[in-house]
Amino acid sequence: MTDGVAEAAAGLVVGEDGRTRCAWGGSTPDYAAYHDDEWGVPLRGEAALFERLCLEAFQSGLSWLTILRKREAFRRAFAGFDPAAMARFDERDVERLLTDASIIRNRAKIEASVRNARAVTDLDRPLDELLWSFAPDPEGRPRPRTLGAVPAVTPQSTAMAKELKRRGFVYVGPTTCYALMQATGMVDDHLVGCWRAGGR
Repeated sequence: MTDGVAEAAAGLVVGEDGRTRCAWGGSTPDYAAYHDDEWGVPLRGEAALFERLCLEAFQSGLSWLTILRKREAFRRAFAGFDPAAMARFDERDVERLLTDASIIRNRAKIEASVRNARAVTDLDRPLDELLWSFAPDPEGRPRPRTLGAVPAVTPQSTAMAKELKRRGFVYVGPTTCYALMQATGMVDDHLVGCWRAGGR
């Protein structure tokens, strides 16, 4: 196998800039920017983490690219993902959001985001402290070598989902929670050979 073929088989791709990336991160400029600048980078802060939690729920059943391209519209529509502001949303706000063509107009997901904002405001500890308490020890995780080695669910994401549901959150299954962990750097699933691997 040539190097290029071997990289492709492993789930890597070399971009026009010469950087080797996880294959999904080289498919569009939007994905390349997200892959290089955000995915797997440790993220803290209530609004930032709550945004990712909401967007992961909205992504369910859709392409993440769709969500990325609508992210600024989501931020405008959802008060910058400020949980305290969103917790005050009422039925009129839900109806307003259902007419906003710039976001994903799914009633169940919109209502879940409002409900989750209220759950955040009811927490007895900071959201980032709660979420990060489920991050595994990075030293105990071998870096995946292929896309097939990247899990969709882990014991930690299952535990996170269970705890969030206990606290009143919805649309937070183990798969969504693992995607959140990847997106916010609680785990670093950049493949061996990717230029971003271990680049926290």
